[in-house]
Order: sequence, then structure tokens, then C-alpha cells
Amino acid sequence: MNGRTRTPAGELARKGFIDASRAAELFNGLPECTDELVDALAAAADPDQALAGLVDLQAADLVGTLQALAEEPWRRRLIAVLGGSQALGQHLIAHPGDLTALQPEPARWSAEQIRADLLAEVGLAERADDGLAELAMAVADDPGAADRLRLANKRHLLRIAGRDLSSTQPTAIVDQIAAELADLADAIMVCALAIARAQTPHAERARLGIVALGKCGAQELNYLSDIDVLFVGEPATDEVGQTEAISIANRIAGATARICSAHSAAGTIWQVDAALRPEGNAGPLVRSLEGHRAYYQRWAKNWEFQAMLKARPMAGDPELTRGFLDITTPLVWQVGGRENFMSDVQAMRRRVVSLIPAKDAQSEIKLGAGGLRDVEFSVQALQLVHGRVDERLRHRGTLVSLQALAEHGYVGRDDSAALDASYRFERCIEHRIQVAKLRRSHLMPPDEADRRRIARSMGMSEAADLWTSWRRTARDVESRQNKIFYSPLLLTVSKLSDDQIRLSPDAAKDRLKALGFSDPGSALRHIEALTTGSSRAVEIRRQLMPAMIGWLATGPNPDLGLISFRRLSETMGTTPWYLRALRDGGQMAELLATILSSSRYDIAMIERDPAAVQLLAEPDELVPRDRTSLDGSMDAVVRRHDGEKEAIDAVRALRRRELLRLALGDVLGRIDLDALGRGLSDLAGATVGAALAVAVRGEPAGVPPIGVVAMGRWGGAEMSYASDADAMYVVPDDATPAQIAAAIRVVAKAASLLRLPGADPSLELDADLRPEGRDGAMVRTLGGYLSYYDRWSQTWEHQALIRAAYGAGDEDLVAQFLAGIDHLRWPPNGLDADEEMAIRRLKGRMETERIERGTDRRRNLKLGPGGLSDVEWTVQLMQLRHAGTVESLRTPSTMMALDACESEGLMTTDDAAVLRDAWQLASQLRNHTMLVRGRTSDQLPPDPRDLSAVAVQLGRNKGEASLLIDEYERTTRLASKVVDRLFWGHAE
Repeated sequence: MNGRTRTPAGELARKGFIDASRAAELFNGLPECTDELVDALAAAADPDQALAGLVDLQAADLVGTLQALAEEPWRRRLIAVLGGSQALGQHLIAHPGDLTALQPEPARWSAEQIRADLLAEVGLAERADDGLAELAMAVADDPGAADRLRLANKRHLLRIAGRDLSSTQPTAIVDQIAAELADLADAIMVCALAIARAQTPHAERARLGIVALGKCGAQELNYLSDIDVLFVGEPATDEVGQTEAISIANRIAGATARICSAHSAAGTIWQVDAALRPEGNAGPLVRSLEGHRAYYQRWAKNWEFQAMLKARPMAGDPELTRGFLDITTPLVWQVGGRENFMSDVQAMRRRVVSLIPAKDAQSEIKLGAGGLRDVEFSVQALQLVHGRVDERLRHRGTLVSLQALAEHGYVGRDDSAALDASYRFERCIEHRIQVAKLRRSHLMPPDEADRRRIARSMGMSEAADLWTSWRRTARDVESRQNKIFYSPLLLTVSKLSDDQIRLSPDAAKDRLKALGFSDPGSALRHIEALTTGSSRAVEIRRQLMPAMIGWLATGPNPDLGLISFRRLSETMGTTPWYLRALRDGGQMAELLATILSSSRYDIAMIERDPAAVQLLAEPDELVPRDRTSLDGSMDAVVRRHDGEKEAIDAVRALRRRELLRLALGDVLGRIDLDALGRGLSDLAGATVGAALAVAVRGEPAGVPPIGVVAMGRWGGAEMSYASDADAMYVVPDDATPAQIAAAIRVVAKAASLLRLPGADPSLELDADLRPEGRDGAMVRTLGGYLSYYDRWSQTWEHQALIRAAYGAGDEDLVAQFLAGIDHLRWPPNGLDADEEMAIRRLKGRMETERIERGTDRRRNLKLGPGGLSDVEWTVQLMQLRHAGTVESLRTPSTMMALDACESEGLMTTDDAAVLRDAWQLASQLRNHTMLVRGRTSDQLPPDPRDLSAVAVQLGRNKGEASLLIDEYERTTRLASKVVDRLFWGHAE
């Protein structure tokens, strides 16, 4: 370097120096200073620290420093170290000869190179081939060997940090840096063990093996981690007793640890931590192979096997370290199936987070929520649960294990890539924190200058950028960890035995039969079809199947569920989100299994629209949408399609999706009966309104406003899955004959469009309750309706009007209609004897005519004794009698009217409860019969399997069909007695 430059303090401040005045003074004191050097120092993580270190280094070794500054690559690495690590800068100043460690082009040294170099530092490289025993004898009289080892460790840390801190992509090489630090720890331990043996009397009488655990075992070491180890000891010869050998091995192990952790003028290396050994710090430091075998086979806890996942030979007797792994490795890959394994691991993780001091919770990079430990625990849990039968997952390192989990379909590629990037980012921050002062810490430093240094060393400008990136990363990790670590799939698979996971053909048939599959041979063929092959979809299905089979088996029809799952998976096999959602989507897979083994109705709609299974991804959304929301959605799909067919197809498809939402929520017990009735009724109203809007398009101008009066169960907001939409249509009094004709065409077209055959469920618009029934006009004016009802209507028509309500179309017209007929359905003077007798005669005739011959009338949910009709007609009779004077009875809802009867003292609490139980049970049985069988029926299912499925959906235990029949018969028998008294007028 030739020439000097004088840089003003103001310019240095602009270049990033914090104490620009002092920096200007220091630059002036340098023997050689150029713009190039100023810019190189300004690019350091901490320019002020780098400059001060360079000045001190030149004072210690001017020639060596000038040589380093003269070569740009060497200078860049030197400045990177000085600006990124105060501790390594101080080491260089004390030992300037180590400058040469930064001269070569950065490259990772092999474990063999590092070990050879350290042995040479101890002074015995030429004897290394003779074995460690020879090495031990050679250092017995050399008190400086341990200090040379400490200094050699610092030199290698300097070399590794030079590569790390000067990298333009530090996160890309963070795993290489960690692995090389672990290789350095191995070599240190080899040398420390040799020195310890030299210092221990009779060391030749004992063998000692050292097993690496934790980050060192996984080769994910930090710059200043504790080194987790475990010691194994045995006699060196048959002549040495076990007790004597273990005693000597204990002294050797203790001396090894002291050499690594002791402080001297040459500094220290790191702490050796043997707390992960059997019984922790309360247990013996060294155990024999048999001692370890006894402990791990009989007493070790789940977390101890999780710790052994990282175990690998580190130093000492290779036969002992391999022997230890032979004992523990098979046990490690069984722990994932131990009782309560996942719940124990999850509880341990929560406990670790809970113990973090509140002031450190947002700064804990390792243990905090979204920190390194979250990634590690998630990966280890997946490995230990699935690695029992899949040896491809058996790795020690976090990132290589994460890659294997993604490659074989256990983790989504997006999750894997995001967690990989997050883990690298957080490890890089951890490395930067520790290398600064060579102190063990996992906390984001509170000091702004320290954060700025870390940020700049990682390519960011300011401390705030680092904090923002770290918090965003932690939130993302926490979210993904919650999805993976607390996955129901992972929890379920952890409870299965290895044979159950493998699903070997011989064991599978027996298990399938025991689980309740009627045709285990056929079920096995479906399973083989789903799990044969090497595609990613097949890999994921192989993981899903053990849990899916268990979930399907809890349903009433496992065989139906399995074949339906096969059909759905074959249809959706190439859809990227489908299997990923089942694997990662919380309870989605379990919920799907419940649906597929329970409901033909849901299966049929899913098969028409397989993408609709996405509804299960958000179980909280499996509830009815309100009418305003439904109307808005229907209006939007109508406006998006110009053609009549396209528009009505879109309307019916939306209705099908909403029907499925309700049916899924119903099967899964997330919707009660009242909410279901309102949801189905609101959906019918929104659908009819949309169909009218489509039908109007085909008419020329002049269609009058049309009000749709909902009748029957639609009007009462008590629709079932199979209910028709009973309706009447009203137009304004000023509508011309031509407009009325147009309205009739629109209504007929809307009804026709909604019942067209096709993949989507039809909705039957039934206008038979209109004046004069099928012989009457389809559409009437408001005045025409009111005139008819005032002059010619009969008592049964007044009864039908009880459940009239707004359905669709013009709301004001319907409101006027309802106001005009209120005096008929809520008669001020109630009913006379003839009117009551007419109602009873009509009900008796209906039961006689409408109950199908050859069926058991006691099992007829609608018309049988104590069934729906009995309860509804009894309540309606009470309304016709009393609603003229009791305002609370004026409701189209059966249950609300029944509640009013009770509260107004028109029937006893016991009678009301009996009728309420009967109506609700019959309604539930009718709805769930439809869900189970996929077709409507007013009869209880004759097939015991279907009846069992209905029982399960109603919350009864599997196989309690007979109890459900008993319950229904008992409930309706009691209701029938109440109806006999209150409706038929019979005495007790």
C-alpha cells in the first residue's frame, strides 16, 4: 500500500463511523492510510471497532499487519474479524503471529486436517500414527501441552470466523461453519483426553469412550457452546476389575473436562457438560456399557431418548462409543411410539418457554417462541414418530433432517424451505452474538450498537432492520411450528405401534377386521392402491394411512369411508393443496375421515365438487351464513354470468357448496337443530331470489315486483335437508294482466331452473298451498289474495298461514300480505267447536292416507304417534285458539310457539318438555337419516348399520342403535299421550 489520505470526521460519519472524531485521529496515526483502506474499514460490521483493533494490531506487529493489508482478500478477512469480534481481535493483538490463519482463501478444513493440526500444536504430530496411548506418554512431562491446545483452539476459531464474517452469504454457509466448529471440538476432545490420560495414574488400566450429544453431536455447534457429552468406561484388560476401571475412567473424564474448561494465561476453551447422562448430575460420570444398557432399557424417559437422537462417537475408544450407539439407537427409534410421547414432548417444550424470564421472552433466539428450539423440536418429533419405520429420516442434524422430511413428503416444501431459511437466519444471529466476545449467549443484545454490528455483518443497514427481521422470522416459525408440532396427525401416529404404521399385509388384515372393517380384504386392496408407488402423493398418503384408518374406524361405516377416501384421493391426487392440507391442515384429515365414514349425503356432494373439502380446513366456518351474506353472494354470481344457463348453474353450485357447509357442520356436531333449520331456510330464500333474478332476464320489460311468501317448514325457518320450498307469489294490485302473465312465466321459469336434473341438488318450489291449490292461479295480486282469504278460505288454510313468512323477492309486498292475513291466523276470538273438529278430521285423514302401507307407523317420524305432525298440529291448535289475545304466540316457528305456550301457562312445563323432546328428536333423526343414507325418508332406517350411523352422529356410542330406537319409542309414546289430551281432547 502506498500513499496516505486524510479523511475529515464528517465524511467518516457519513461512511458509518459512530465516533467520527476519534476515528479521524486514529486514521491520522496509521503509518499507511488510503481511501481504499478507509472504505474497507467503513464496510466492516463495526467500523470503529475494526479501526481501533487495526491500530492496536499494527502496534503489536507492524510488519505482519502491513503484509495483511497489502493483499486485498487477506485484508478483507482481517477487517471482517476485527469489526465482528472484539474477542478475536484481542487474541490477534496478543498473538499477531496468528494473522497467517486469515491469509489462505477460506475453505472448510476436514476433520482429519483439524485433528492433525492440533496434534502438531501439542507437539506430537509425528507420533500420532502410533495411537493415543503413545501420545499420552509423550505429553506426560509437558505442562505446556494444555495451553498450546487452548491457543490452537483460538487460532482455528479465528480461521473459521474469517471465513464466516467475510462471507457475503453467511446464512448459506452457517451449517458448514457449525459443522466445522463441531469437528474442531472433536479434535480438541481427542487431544484433551490424551493429555488427561497422561495426568492420570494407571490410566492404561481403563478404556474410555466419549460420545457427543446435543449441538455437538448434531454437528451444529456454536462458537461458544457447552459441549454435551456422555462417558463410557470399561477395563482395559481382563485382569482389571470393573470397579477399579470405572474409578480410573472417572478420573480421566474429570481431567478431560477440566482441561477444556480451565482458565489460564492462554485463556480457556469451553465447558464440558455431562448433565445428559443417566440420572443427570446425580448419576455417576462414567458407566460401563452394561450399566448404560440397563438404564436405557429400564428407566430412561422419553426426553432422554430424544437427546440420544444426536449421539455420535467423539473421542476415545471407538469400540465403546460404537457399543453405546448399538445399545441406544434401536431404543431411540422406538420412543416415538411410547405412551404419551408427543404429549410429553409438547409439555416439555411449553415448560421451557414458560421458564424464560418475561424480560427476555422477546429476545430469546434459542428457547423463545419461534426460536431455534421450535424448529429443532418440530423436526425431532417428526423424525422420532415417523422414523420408527422410515429409516430415510434417521439423521442427526436439523437441516439435513428437515430436508429428508420434505423430500419424503412429511413436511410441505414451502414449510421446509421457510423453516430452513429461518433456522439459518437465527443460527447466524446466534453465531454473531457469540463470536463478538466469545461468550455464551442466546439473547438478542439490548445495546443498539451491538445490534447494528450484527445487522451490518448480515447485510442489513441498521439495528432496527435486524430486530424487524428477527421478530417476523420468529412469528413465522411459531406459526409453522404450531401447525407441525401440534398436528393431530403427528399425535395420532405417535400412538400407533410400529406394525400398525407399517401396515404389513398379514398384520393389516387382522387389524382391519378388529377395527370394524366388514371386508378387510377389500380394504387392504384399497390401502395398497393408495400407498403403492414412489410419487410424492403416494409418500404423503403412506404417512396418512395409519392415522386415517384409525380415524375411519371410529366412524360407523369404515368400509364406506375408505373407498370414498380412495376415490377422492384419486380424483385430487394431482391437486397440490389437497394432500398437503390433510397432512398439515390441523384437524382436517381427522374431520374428513369422520365425514367419509358417516355421511353418504356429504360424500355425494364432495364427489361432485372435490375441492369443497377445503371447507374442513376452517372448522369454525362450518356454521350457517346469515341471509344478508347469502343474498350478496348469490347476487354476485348472477351478475358475473350473462347466460341464463351459466348463471343458474353458478347459483346451484353455490347452493350446493353452502348445503355442504351445513351438512359438514351438522355431522361434526358444530350446528344445533335450530341453527340448521334457519340456515337451510335462509339458503332456500337466497337461492329462490337468485333464480327469480335469472328468470327475469328472459322477459321483456314489464315484469312487476314479485313477493315470495315462504310457507310450511320454510316459513317456520325449520327446513330439513329434504324439505321442499312451499311458496306463494304475490304482485302489486296495480299490476296489469300482461304483467301478471309475465310474473307467472318468471315464477314458472325459476321453479323449472331450480329443479333441472344435474349434478347439483334440486330445490322444489311447491305452490300447492296457494288458494284453490293446483287449480288456482300461480300468481295473484295482493288484493286478490286478501279477498280470497276473507271470503272463501277454510280453517285448514288459516292454519297453513300460521307458518307464512318472508321468503324472497319484494319484502314490502310480503309484509303487506302478512299484515292482511294476521286476523285469520291469529283469530281474535279463537276457534269454535266446528273449526276445531275440522282440524282434527283433516289430521286423521292425512295420517290414514299418507302413511305408506306395509310400514310401521310407529317408526314414521312425521306422521307416526308422537311424531313431528302431532307436535306441530298441537302447537298450531294452541296458536289458533289463543294467539288473538296472546301476542307471544304469533310466530311461524314451532319451537318458539311451544316456548310461548309454556311461559303463558297454556300447557304445563312437563307437557312442553315432552313435546319439545319429541319434535327435536324426530327432526334430528330425519335430518341425520338423510345425511347417512343420502336420500330422504320419513321412516327410521331399517338397516341396522344406517341406524347405528345415525346414532353415532347424534352423539351416541357406536353400536347403540337399539338404544336409540328405545329412546325414540319412549319419547314419542310420552308425546302421544300429551297430544291425545291437548289436541284430540281425550281424558287421561
